[in-house]
Amino acid sequence: MQYRKSNEETLNNLYQNAHVALQSISDLIPETDDAMMRAELKEQYEGYEKIIGEISGFMKDNDITPKDIGPMKKMMLKASVKMNAAKNDNRSHIAEMMIKGTIMGITDIYRELGEKEGETTPEVEALANKLAGLEESYEKRLKAYL
Repeated sequence: MQYRKSNEETLNNLYQNAHVALQSISDLIPETDDAMMRAELKEQYEGYEKIIGEISGFMKDNDITPKDIGPMKKMMLKASVKMNAAKNDNRSHIAEMMIKGTIMGITDIYRELGEKEGETTPEVEALANKLAGLEESYEKRLKAYL
């Protein structure tokens, strides 16, 4: 029970982190004409879906209710993505947008792990590190599109 609150907070942050990425990718795909970038985005979308499944499955097994990102944040995110992509929809600009978001996600995960060091179970830390690793691999791949 000592880890319950920290686990719940960390898992919800991971869940929301991955959902922000899904939402961003979902909003970007229709704005992207470049076939290679679209394929990259679709592959990343599938990766985030898979990790969200793992996180939400773990949450369910531990009787934790996921908290989704709010509708206002979703709306603001969608507007921001659409505006940025409308200004410039070439491959390198889309990659730059994604890299910036990915770095924010990675930073949030490591901040969360640092703040909750010793307060979460190894399973939660493993999920956090798995999501961070996924995002780090995406950042590296996106750099090739710059």
